[in-house]
Amino acid sequence: MKMDKRVAILLCTYNGSKYLRKQLDSITNQTHQSWVIFASDDGSTDDTLDIIKEFQRRYGEDRVVLLHGPGKGFAWNFISALEASGNDFDYYAFSDQDDEWMENKLSHALKLLDNNQHKPVVYCGRTLLINEEGDEIGLSPLFNKTPSFRNALVQSIAGGNTMVLNKQARDIVIETPKWQEIVSHDWWVYILITGCGGEIFYDASPTIKYRQHQENIIGSNLSMLARIQRIKKLMAGHFKCWNDKNIELLKTFTGRLTPENARILASFNSNRNSNILLRVKMIFDAKLYRQTFFGNIALIVAIIFNKI
Repeated sequence: MKMDKRVAILLCTYNGSKYLRKQLDSITNQTHQSWVIFASDDGSTDDTLDIIKEFQRRYGEDRVVLLHGPGKGFAWNFISALEASGNDFDYYAFSDQDDEWMENKLSHALKLLDNNQHKPVVYCGRTLLINEEGDEIGLSPLFNKTPSFRNALVQSIAGGNTMVLNKQARDIVIETPKWQEIVSHDWWVYILITGCGGEIFYDASPTIKYRQHQENIIGSNLSMLARIQRIKKLMAGHFKCWNDKNIELLKTFTGRLTPENARILASFNSNRNSNILLRVKMIFDAKLYRQTFFGNIALIVAIIFNKI
């Protein structure tokens, strides 16, 4: 891998001053140094902007660029920054404001991606969980099944904070219709890129420290309470609502999907609201799956109770 591969780091912020310096330090200490940080702030009222400007003075405004987010939530802040960063980069890395990157985060991701420039590719992976003090408290779930559109329709497998996109993937994602709601940018990237025939590299070796704290918008969801809450959301119809929004977004890209994935989407969309026999048939027809045994049990329950 050539060390001159340029990376746009898309750091989205909102009142993140508590941990922001640690995250910026971990980015600027990367072994791969050909990067530009695009800090897209969504209206912070704490010291976030002061910290970003401090790093601008230290590294230069050409390496730390301050953007103003669209004010439409975290998902659109990331998609907006992805577009605003421009097309002069080889790779685009999402970054949360409160994590810490291991020093080989970029070099490791680029090594995996650099030999696959003929199609859209996205690097993502497992995370090392840390608490507010930075102490290690565990690992995110390990997923062993191959990433695919069949999986992406019913499950998001990796946080956006781990994702690195090549230019081809970036150019597809920025076509997302700006007037529509995105459930989560990481799930949407997984769905869209696999749907369009791209490839996902899921790394079992963590390269970021994912901080767990009370202000997290989306945490690791490993606790029993978190799992119970997910089941409650499923039965309350949240999963079905999220699928509605994802399918609506995919309509814009119908012509970009591979023929096989277009067939899978058509089956999923037409049968998920049908009678129970057709819903069950859909599992075998579209070959939908989640990454774990209990995840697949939850999927079957959702299908039986018309919550998909």
